[in-house]
Amino acid sequence: MENLLKQYLPYLVGYKKQFFFAVLGMIAVAVGTAGTAQLIKPVLDDVFINKDIEMLKIMPFLLIGVFTLKGIGKYIQTYYTSYIGQDVVRKLRDKLVLHLTYLDMNFFKTIHSGELLSRVTNDISRIQMVVANIIPDLIRESLTILALTGYVIYESPKLALYFLIIMPLAIFPLTRLAKKMRKYSKLSQESTADMTTRLGEILSNIEVIKSNSTQNYEHQRFAKENQNVFKFLMKQVKTNALISPIMEILGSVAIGVVIYIGGKEVIDGHMTVGAFFAFATALFMLYTPIKKLSGLYNQAQDAITANTRMHELLDINPNITSGTKELTDAIETITLENISLNYEETPALKDISLEAKKGESIALVGDSGAGKSSLVNLLVRFYDPNRGEILINDTDNREFTLTSLHQRIAYVTQRIYIFNDTIAANVAYGEEIDEQKVIAALHKSYAMEFIEKLEDGIHTMLSESGDNLSGGQRQRIALARALYKDPDILILDEATSALDNKSEALIQKALQELKSEMITFTVAHRLSTIEHADTILVFQNGEIICKGSHNDLLQQCETYRKLAKNSNL
Repeated sequence: MENLLKQYLPYLVGYKKQFFFAVLGMIAVAVGTAGTAQLIKPVLDDVFINKDIEMLKIMPFLLIGVFTLKGIGKYIQTYYTSYIGQDVVRKLRDKLVLHLTYLDMNFFKTIHSGELLSRVTNDISRIQMVVANIIPDLIRESLTILALTGYVIYESPKLALYFLIIMPLAIFPLTRLAKKMRKYSKLSQESTADMTTRLGEILSNIEVIKSNSTQNYEHQRFAKENQNVFKFLMKQVKTNALISPIMEILGSVAIGVVIYIGGKEVIDGHMTVGAFFAFATALFMLYTPIKKLSGLYNQAQDAITANTRMHELLDINPNITSGTKELTDAIETITLENISLNYEETPALKDISLEAKKGESIALVGDSGAGKSSLVNLLVRFYDPNRGEILINDTDNREFTLTSLHQRIAYVTQRIYIFNDTIAANVAYGEEIDEQKVIAALHKSYAMEFIEKLEDGIHTMLSESGDNLSGGQRQRIALARALYKDPDILILDEATSALDNKSEALIQKALQELKSEMITFTVAHRLSTIEHADTILVFQNGEIICKGSHNDLLQQCETYRKLAKNSNL
């Protein structure tokens, strides 16, 4: 709890104005609460016992004033603490999402997207309680306790002593409950992440589920995760619910003692009836903030666990880091010198060397798992080689900033990524939209032939994943996105696999026309895609076993002939 407060209290420094008004509101609530108890004394002693008419006339206005002060203070405190809390959570979520986007591709292969979604949404929402609720409530209730404690001590130090001795006895059971809450909170958040992961798989694979009629099977798997969430949430509820009866019992003991001792004080004439009832009222009021503080301590356990999970992600640092040089010149050559790459302990590439110059087209072929995509991953710097160097214009590519490097490289994969935005925004993704340039890129990818028929043309809004387009149409938009960048290196990883023969032939023609302006790397299983490449590299078990033109390889490379014969190119 202490570490959590130390971590998030500094956030309040950036909200001095809002925090100042929030504290003013809290002070108003504390003063109004203590003032309410103080008014009991003149009501009983002066109005009901001494029959003071003047006090009777003043009292309604004093009551209205006290409750108005308390109400306005509560409103001001609630608004400004909520503002601070919501804005801090916004910044935390922004920080976490930005951090995640810079992590290595290997990270995203080892953690499920559902787990990340749960941490970015569910966990941070729990942390929101710290800044928006727990810290403000802790300050407000502490101020109220100080005001009321000061009042009861002032009114009767003797009676106050009994109450202040008994109530601290609650600390021991509350500490035990807090430990349980932290344990169940962790299990609850983990089970929620598992449930979110399962739901993500269902939504992502809905076509497979429906085509196999496995709805009941998936429902059983989801229901199991959902039951775990319910189980641990109820354990939290059960533990948290114990706080109230513990405080009720201890509070009743303290108040019972005070009533007995206080009653004797009144009977013996050492205390007026009004003074006793004012003291008792303050004591009852004091019980409420103490009870709330104990509840806040347990709520904080939930936030502590969520905070730990969030910082587990923030503490992960990427291995692929940006260089310091800006790649300002056009890429004329890219050279791989004795490159080797391992995924964990598994070799993916072994001693790969090649050189490509502007205007050349390089094709990569081979069976699945041969190393083609691994080479592409190195070119885009999703990974760095375990051994060897990749030189761009004779400079190690690790020296360049990732941004300037990626501005020069366009990468199109078989899995097409379409964003829920307009066609124009998808083509000009990440850049300012130049409509003429967008149209030109769409013409080059032969996408305008279907876009022109759409009512809103390039301003047509695409649905999530581009589901309102065919597979071939999505691929052509992805190609247009690559061409919009005017890249120096174009990488096509099975990028035309969903196109019909006619569309592919047209795109190959367009790429041939643009060939002199860039270096092209093509990964393909279709012979027509790569037969005109300047150089074809045949991969097997992470090595280049053959290299040459299509005709040369047919004559000299048995593996290539088998690939061609089986139509697996």
